[in-house]
Amino acid sequence: MKRKKIFRITAVTLVILILSYFVVGYIITSKEMAKNFGRGDYPDKSKSATWFYEHYENEYPREEVSFKSGENTLKGFIYGMDNDKGLIVFAHGIGGGHESYISMLTQLVDCGWRIFTYDCTGSGYSEGESSVGLAQSVIDLDNALTYAEGDERLNSLDTFVLGHSWGGYASAAILNFDHDIKAVVSMSGYNTPFEELTERCDSMFGGWGKLIYPLIWIYNKAEFGSNSSYSAVDGINKSGIPVIIVHGNKDEIIAFDGAGIIAHKDEITNPQAEYKIFDEEGRNGHNSYFYTPEYRDYKESFILPRRDELYKKYGDNVPDEEVMKFNDEIDKELFNSTNEDLIKLIDDFFGKYTK
Repeated sequence: MKRKKIFRITAVTLVILILSYFVVGYIITSKEMAKNFGRGDYPDKSKSATWFYEHYENEYPREEVSFKSGENTLKGFIYGMDNDKGLIVFAHGIGGGHESYISMLTQLVDCGWRIFTYDCTGSGYSEGESSVGLAQSVIDLDNALTYAEGDERLNSLDTFVLGHSWGGYASAAILNFDHDIKAVVSMSGYNTPFEELTERCDSMFGGWGKLIYPLIWIYNKAEFGSNSSYSAVDGINKSGIPVIIVHGNKDEIIAFDGAGIIAHKDEITNPQAEYKIFDEEGRNGHNSYFYTPEYRDYKESFILPRRDELYKKYGDNVPDEEVMKFNDEIDKELFNSTNEDLIKLIDDFFGKYTK
């Protein structure tokens, strides 16, 4: 009897501890996710050296549209309306909007492409209290493509999909859906949201991060349901269409040999899949293969040393006037240039599959 009582007490205690772990852990995980996936607004343009659309609008007029993604209305934009080479639908990375890539997009317009892009949920000019999570990008891209398929300004051209990071995942994972896509360029994407979430967890907590994996899985499933676990690799294999996977071999955000799609190369059976690895030092990170060689050198010789001076002097509280002065000193042409080899890669790859 005494042993049975001890067993019951132990069992009840274990159940309480497990339930407490899940309840308390889930609450904490939800709060942390909310912090990490807040709105991705454009920065104060007076404090940024980046050229946004205002710099390009005279030469590159655009048409604004809107469409629904869930309960939120997303803003979409059509560039190069008179171009007829094909339609590129572009999905941006997390933490901002499509205008963060405006230099690349305008260069693709110069190549003859019509561009349809948009700001994702909780990003840029679109509605949403937050960007929700890593699975949201493929949901938004699905809705963007559905909109494009019903718009006469867009559906008369063959459709190609391009994306980076958050959008890099979406551009490949969308191939699990039923859209008529001719080819895809996926840049710096992760294979599944869960893989990328656990990779970030490991980078923050080391080996202890594995204790949080079940909570992350539950959160992702609760937030996105059936949309929570689309695999980029599954989409690439299912579609059988031409896809090129682009990644830097020193990616500091989505590991080249970890959560990145490129790390699953051996699982990709699509015979039309190709790979481009950027490995040049200083231009082989998550974003840095967008750099020109001249900007890479300029960043190392001027921007980083000057920035370090400001942080050394002011810490994290650099006065606004110092930030604006620093931005005035920056060579904007170099800062806002985009790697011509990357543009050529995209243009040539998509160009092979136009009618």
